[in-house]
Amino acid sequence: MKFDSIYIEKDILYLKGVKMFLKKNKSENIIECESYKEIFNLKNQNFRIQKNNQSLILAKKKNNYVLKTPDQFSIGFKDNYYFSHMLNCIYDCKYCFLQGMYNSANLVFFVNYHDFAKKIKEICEGSKRSICFFSGYDCDSLALENITNFSHYFINLFRHLKGHFLEIRTKSVNISFLKNIKVVDNVIIAFSLNPDSIISKFELKTPSLNKRIRAISYLQSLGWNVGLRFDPVMYSDNFEENYKYFFKEIFSNINSKKIHSITIGRFRMPKSFFSKLSKIRPYDNFLYQNYEANKTTVSHEKKIDIQEFCFNEIKKYTAAENIYFN
Repeated sequence: MKFDSIYIEKDILYLKGVKMFLKKNKSENIIECESYKEIFNLKNQNFRIQKNNQSLILAKKKNNYVLKTPDQFSIGFKDNYYFSHMLNCIYDCKYCFLQGMYNSANLVFFVNYHDFAKKIKEICEGSKRSICFFSGYDCDSLALENITNFSHYFINLFRHLKGHFLEIRTKSVNISFLKNIKVVDNVIIAFSLNPDSIISKFELKTPSLNKRIRAISYLQSLGWNVGLRFDPVMYSDNFEENYKYFFKEIFSNINSKKIHSITIGRFRMPKSFFSKLSKIRPYDNFLYQNYEANKTTVSHEKKIDIQEFCFNEIKKYTAAENIYFN
């Protein structure tokens, strides 16, 4: 992916990795800045306008490298953390909470991986229990791997952190590099999945379901741990029929015995984010479906128990103990 403009914090210009990055990713418009916060997420910025022509910002993260996940966020571990090497995503999912979180759609790439790694090591060394670390909360973990080298770096880190796990979450099929890396048993490549009808309507610019299924099958053949993430499940017309066929299509084309874990989560979003989303996407019909809200969160109206329905369908194909609710 080529960027018309690349912004760089002055304090990181001297880094060898940044120099190599600029040599590999040439741009006619390279702009120095003191801090990424000077140009990212300002009040007068418009997410939708910037999304049409995203710029890249190279920055150094200075704190909060690794954070605890919400209590419900787990794939069977009691201790769970997440970290983000990038803010924002090249894909354009209509339901994405990032549109409600940020005014800016530009991509912020934090280059100081060593600081993330140092914090992850500290957390692991201070724990007697296995810990799971999740990437892909504020971005797609693999979509820009050819630029960020993120997975190469952190897969190698976790190769030496036995007993602790890394989940790399993605909608991308940018996986060819994994065939040249020795499999690491405590790394999980987790794919976000939805029916093609949902992908074409809501998950703009993302790979098709068929491409994601082929990527899953290929990684299984190489021996990588693969996770399936049915999150968010989007309620729509003919919901039960569509998702029954969807689950059948997936499990007919992969090895259901070689799935590390499965998560299910219906669409939900903080109320403030949802309100902002409705303002910047005023013509998107899905924002005017029947939703319910509590004090903090908006979600699909419970016409049926979405998670329970999905659970009952999925357990036809794989062990129920590998299925978790988010």
